[in-house]
Amino acid sequence: MTLTVNNLIIWMAKFADKIAVNKQFLSDLDTPIGDSDHGFNMDRGMQAIMTKLKTEPASLPETFKVIAMTLISTVGGASGPLYGTAFLEMAKKSSTTTDLVDLLTAALNGIEKRGGAEPGDKTMVDVWQAVIPEIKAHTLTENKIASAVEATKDLVAKKGRASYLGERAKGHVDPGAQSSAYLFTALLETEGLL
Repeated sequence: MTLTVNNLIIWMAKFADKIAVNKQFLSDLDTPIGDSDHGFNMDRGMQAIMTKLKTEPASLPETFKVIAMTLISTVGGASGPLYGTAFLEMAKKSSTTTDLVDLLTAALNGIEKRGGAEPGDKTMVDVWQAVIPEIKAHTLTENKIASAVEATKDLVAKKGRASYLGERAKGHVDPGAQSSAYLFTALLETEGLL
């Protein structure tokens, strides 16, 4: 489970494709509990990343940094800073390791610190913390990713715009959890990574 510049770019391309195909769905998920723009914001960010990655960065930390800075500068709402922080933490960590689990763990720590969210708060953190141990154990499947997303449905949001709704946020999947699911499904599909 070693990350290289090449398989990171392939992973991001697959993620960008999933976001592009599902941008309306993600924004629809965001409508009852957010700003209705999560999918379109993420799509704008991922398209910008793919344009920048056409000129292949020289190193893994550099690639992560390009991804992070592009997300921070092009994706609105909380998603840009949160995803950006995740990739920035991976940029820092990748100067000492290329191990995927170590990199993802650093990313999750960054997301938790930046957003102040914990597991159970109905955010992307719920998916990341469920998926990383599965990656470590080599047992990650699409079904496990889907279950982690589905588990956010009945939670009461404690962070982000959805938290203003209290109990009314129940019954809705968290959009950040769903976009994170696309990130990890893309990872599953990237040959040689898992």
